Amino acid sequence: MTDQTEYAVTVSPRLIAIREAHRAQMDRLGLLRRPWVLLGGAPEPAMPEALRMSHARVDINNSGLAAKRFGWGPADLSVRRPVESWDVFPDLEARAMLWFSPRPRWRQRWKLLRQRRARIAALVSLHPDDREAINLALLGAEMTSIGELGKPSTGIAALCYGLFIGVPEIVLSGFSFARVGHSYDTLARPRWQIAEDRFALEKLRAHPGVATSEPELAADLGLRLWRPDIGRAA
Repeated sequence: MTDQTEYAVTVSPRLIAIREAHRAQMDRLGLLRRPWVLLGGAPEPAMPEALRMSHARVDINNSGLAAKRFGWGPADLSVRRPVESWDVFPDLEARAMLWFSPRPRWRQRWKLLRQRRARIAALVSLHPDDREAINLALLGAEMTSIGELGKPSTGIAALCYGLFIGVPEIVLSGFSFARVGHSYDTLARPRWQIAEDRFALEKLRAHPGVATSEPELAADLGLRLWRPDIGRAA
């Protein structure tokens, strides 16, 4: 391990091997050494131009639909859970996709080929069991007893993944416990895993590589607020 992440549980040899393999994949994609900004699904995400220019944009599930409406262009990375519907955003476009999927890699590629309107340049896959093992490595076994599902949302899993592989900074945009609904969904359907995500962010808020562009989230949880003039130095 070369980064400064503190692990809540002992990291198994399998996770160490996964970490090194994914570091290599993300390095080839030019995403390992760049800071990330995660675009979550909360309405009205705080994503200033300076942040979009300085950080690789990582869209969570279908949040890229909101990015498209804002004219922000394709994501550097799209992170997707196994059951996310393609009907919401069939013309998804990203330079790479991190897919939390239990399917064999050939089946994932076949599934992508069937999405004829989608444009995904590269595929990185991680089994959901390994995703949860990474979450527990950073958050501790207590995570499994929090909330109804005992695991964080895809967005927080992407945060844990990025910290685990050693991304230098990860900024949360479009994450909120106060705003209901989704930026890409006009039906204002509720978001789940609120208790789980709050627990996770309380665990990670002191990490020097974690920040948010959302003032309300910074005030609520004590996360570092990202600013273009000071960035990570705050």
